[in-house]
Amino acid sequence: MKKVVFVLCALALFACEDKKEVKSFSAVTVKDIYTEKVSIRAIDVLDGSLGFAGSNGIFGSVDLKTDKVLTNIQKYDTILPEFRATAHTATDFFMLSVTNPALLYKTGENGQMELVYTEKGDGVFYDAIKFWNNLEGIAVGDSVDGCLSVIITRDAGATWNKVACTSLPEGIAGEGAFAASNTNIAIVGNKTWIASTKGRMYFSDDKGANWQTYTVPMDGLGETHGIFSIDFYDENLGFAIGGDFTKPEKNIRNKAITLDGGKTWNLVADGKEPDYKSCVQFVPGRKGNELVAVGFTGISYSKDKGQTWKELSSESFYTIRFVNDTIAYAAGKDRIAKLVFN
Repeated sequence: MKKVVFVLCALALFACEDKKEVKSFSAVTVKDIYTEKVSIRAIDVLDGSLGFAGSNGIFGSVDLKTDKVLTNIQKYDTILPEFRATAHTATDFFMLSVTNPALLYKTGENGQMELVYTEKGDGVFYDAIKFWNNLEGIAVGDSVDGCLSVIITRDAGATWNKVACTSLPEGIAGEGAFAASNTNIAIVGNKTWIASTKGRMYFSDDKGANWQTYTVPMDGLGETHGIFSIDFYDENLGFAIGGDFTKPEKNIRNKAITLDGGKTWNLVADGKEPDYKSCVQFVPGRKGNELVAVGFTGISYSKDKGQTWKELSSESFYTIRFVNDTIAYAAGKDRIAKLVFN
């Protein structure tokens, strides 16, 4: 009898905990953990650390327990690359530079970074990188020779091959991606989404073997306006955000949501806050209801899938990644900071 009572009590406690309401955010505390003369648009949560890379060849890591920062500088001949994209597998850290030549490095021997891909030529400009698993990854860049630049690895990043234009949707003149926060690519399982500057969402359901495109109603307002960032909570629910970084106060056609895996998109909070943002992320563990967006215009939060937003801070950042449902790290001009939401 005592055992039955104990089990019933345990079940009752579990039910109460399961129904416990998760409070929405009302504020955020920002603590700088790294300040240096460097622009950082790429951060990546690793196992126990935060990897980052930025301008002037600077890259490094942050210990998530102690917030201790280690940095290094990567040179290519006399060039100090500008890194705007990072990614990782279980064993390696990757960083990808913008402009010509494109330089992709991975963790090498003896703590040195190894150059595994380079590309030279007019128009070369890579924007984002991400991995499906420990063997397969993808990076995207602006259009060259009539199509979006897409490179893929199937051997853990040791070699990368560029996808032929004949295997991609026909390009649009000037189409590319905004290298603002390394969030132009989203991956859920084998499914992949790439947001382009022309209001198109490239989609593949087989890890980049085949592609099609869908339209997002955030295009047509100028070359500096469009989708700057995307995130998917699952294979159906996704969010896109952006605007015009030259006119950051404008908040029309800069936020859209999909509920069907990117096939259709609908504008939300159109003409309402927030204005231009360069990065959006779903808050983990919040059932896809909560979002945080950052930009040099500040930090904004939504508790209802982007229908309404609240500014939590005017602090300036380019990119953000969550460690759990209340702690995130953000980076921007001359800084990396730890953000605690409450």
